[in-house]
Amino acid sequence: MSNAPPEHAPLVQFDVQDDCLQIGGMALTRLVQRVGSTPFYAYDREKISERIALLRRHLPQEILLHYAMKANPMPAVVQHIAGLVDGIDVASAGEMRVALDTVIPPHRVSFAGPGKREYELRSAIAAGVMLNVESVQEMESVAQLGMNLGITPKVAIRINPDFELKSSGMKMGGGPKPFGIDTECVPDALKRLAALRLDFYGFHIFSGSQNLNASALQEAHAKSLQLAIRLADHAPAPLRLLNIGGGFGVPYFPGERALDLAAIGENLQRLMPEVQWQLPGARIALELGRYIVAEAGIYVCRVLERKVSRGQVFLITDGGLHHHLAASGNFGQVIRKNYPVVIGNKVRGGEREVVSVVGPLCTPLDVLADQLPMAKAAAGDLVVVLQSGAYGLTASPTAFLNHPVPIEVLV
Repeated sequence: MSNAPPEHAPLVQFDVQDDCLQIGGMALTRLVQRVGSTPFYAYDREKISERIALLRRHLPQEILLHYAMKANPMPAVVQHIAGLVDGIDVASAGEMRVALDTVIPPHRVSFAGPGKREYELRSAIAAGVMLNVESVQEMESVAQLGMNLGITPKVAIRINPDFELKSSGMKMGGGPKPFGIDTECVPDALKRLAALRLDFYGFHIFSGSQNLNASALQEAHAKSLQLAIRLADHAPAPLRLLNIGGGFGVPYFPGERALDLAAIGENLQRLMPEVQWQLPGARIALELGRYIVAEAGIYVCRVLERKVSRGQVFLITDGGLHHHLAASGNFGQVIRKNYPVVIGNKVRGGEREVVSVVGPLCTPLDVLADQLPMAKAAAGDLVVVLQSGAYGLTASPTAFLNHPVPIEVLV
């Protein structure tokens, strides 16, 4: 196995043979011929399976593993993952339809998110999907819709905790949030739930995402479990499910180190006995998306032109921010940093230079790599953005300037 040059994040998830990236058991150049055109996303099914197996090895056996589909909702990817996990978490009716086409039974599909529309709630109830209700108003609507349908809805209360996930790339809990019911309001919400015709499953606590700090995640897990134990005293029935969210991060930028998964698992193992004693009927679930798929995916585009402007080299490609907003730095980055980017058909390359990789859009924001050392490339060479399996195509403004939408393949 060969690795990329020192200035790039190690290509630990992909082999390089004859200086060409390998994915899905084949050379990138061959995969391009198979796909037929660029740009495209490719996801390696073996790498996804390996990541889930890694989680199973390190997490306590009692922990349920759920896939957060918003990270990558490509149907083929979801179908593959469904055979390896215990549940799927969705955030729209569209995602729910994909989940219901898999082997996961409906009651192991959960639907979260503020502002669910009436038809989405009705569809979820009719399907037997569990709803993570985000407000008392939503709870009331669910109960009424269930009565109209003659079905008892399955629900869990999503809690906005009174703490936040430290070192989190995106904070989802703590402080004023549109997500969930504030901790201090949950007892009253549970009293109201007891008066309604609802099938109570448990709690959903999601406090943050993209976290590489094991100690911060350990603290959040401990606090989430203690919060659930405390609030369970107010519940109308014993908890059957406690979803403590995800937040497991992956390294994207220089200096970032992979999450210490062993430490996470050991901490959860220490916490399990008390949880099983205090909440004897409850299953604990982790909801992971990015961590499962991010490193298994690549985005591939082709160099259309090599251009020099006042001494700076630009590789102009047929891909860009309209396909991969996150790599352009316009999806949550405060200060733009480069994703790991390589010339896929000459990863090391005999000659190297510092270049900027830009797309075909009429905006200076259309940058996939800014002043990054890589192999010297020419028109026809293949630019590969690594760590692209999560929040890629569906998190990007594909309609901007009306360029073709890239293909996605699972290999």
